[in-house]
Amino acid sequence: MSNRRTFLKWTAAVGGALGLTPLSSLPLGAEPVAPDASRKARRVERAAVPLNILILGGTGFTGPEQVDYAIARGHRVTLFNRGKTRPGSFKGKVAEELIGDLGGDTSALDGKKFDVVIDNPTTHPAWVRNAAKYLKGNTKHYIFVSTTSVYRDQSQIGINEDSPTTPMPADLDPYTLDAAAAGKYYGALKTRAEQEVQTQYPGINTVIRPCLIVGPLDRTDRFTYWPARIDQGGEVLAPDKPDDPCQFIDSRDLAEWTVRVAENHELGLFNAIGPAHPMTISEMLYGVKAITTAGAHFTWVPWEFLQTQDVKPWRNMTVWQPPVGRTAGYQRRSAAKAIAKGLTFRPLAVTAKDTLDWHKTRPQKEQEATLNGEINGLSMKREAEVLAAWKAKQAAG
Repeated sequence: MSNRRTFLKWTAAVGGALGLTPLSSLPLGAEPVAPDASRKARRVERAAVPLNILILGGTGFTGPEQVDYAIARGHRVTLFNRGKTRPGSFKGKVAEELIGDLGGDTSALDGKKFDVVIDNPTTHPAWVRNAAKYLKGNTKHYIFVSTTSVYRDQSQIGINEDSPTTPMPADLDPYTLDAAAAGKYYGALKTRAEQEVQTQYPGINTVIRPCLIVGPLDRTDRFTYWPARIDQGGEVLAPDKPDDPCQFIDSRDLAEWTVRVAENHELGLFNAIGPAHPMTISEMLYGVKAITTAGAHFTWVPWEFLQTQDVKPWRNMTVWQPPVGRTAGYQRRSAAKAIAKGLTFRPLAVTAKDTLDWHKTRPQKEQEATLNGEINGLSMKREAEVLAAWKAKQAAG
């Protein structure tokens, strides 16, 4: 297996058509920059019992939120990562920073013991096995952050934790796949990684399956695109029908609930999906508009026409998937089990405003890339072309 960095590049490039690109992936060759001033501190109550927590990763997107919240709750936090993303930014905050690679050398974990391990970055089951060389028997609780992309049939409405998952093809060994091939099997690899967690940590594991993770620090632009674009004002292309379903989770809600899962020693499988009540794509877009003063207005263009213009769901029309056919259930999964265990969601207005505020702190080139649709989203030039074509079709009858 190639190293973890190579794997993430490939999965970012060739993730499946159902939005299977890993949530942690970035533009090829990119790394997150320094900690962001827009991430706001707030008062957090201390946990009843402090824990010794190891966070694998911890410096990318959701991880920093976990670190901040866990420390605010009074826990002792250790990080294990490659030391390449935001190096030194947690100095003086965490107890220890261990340098290694889940896809290679994990010996920095040798002799360490923890109450809880939170595994954020793992995609390949070999990474679970590599870490387990030293962590198996040395933790009381292993929390694995997986993905709802593990589910086999995304056409089903109401997918829950008991729904069938995606197996690896019988002729492929998930432990020896090279990075170029592995990106094609993201959902299946996550499924196999979950199974490896259950094998290595029987009776002490939790698997969390989030949907689309959004909020400050997200450089995939799969939600960031909308606040950035709507803040420019003018006519905005909106996908399909206003009442199409929409699901996502703020990275901070996911991070904080993950820490509370650790505190409460909650075991088992959980879908981490927001919001608490069904949301439509129009509610999301108008909710984002409400935190701006740019005066944007939406033109809803049917999916049938968008297809003729090669406008892709998820990639160009971010957050959205067609609520028909093989993606009919993609934005209608169930989070009832996690909500019953305390998963909560902040208001859309908070997520949208904080994301936009953070976006405006990004380097100018990154902000321009968002509006040019270089990562995800649709460039404003291409958007204008599609809108013009739609109006011409309407005028022609």
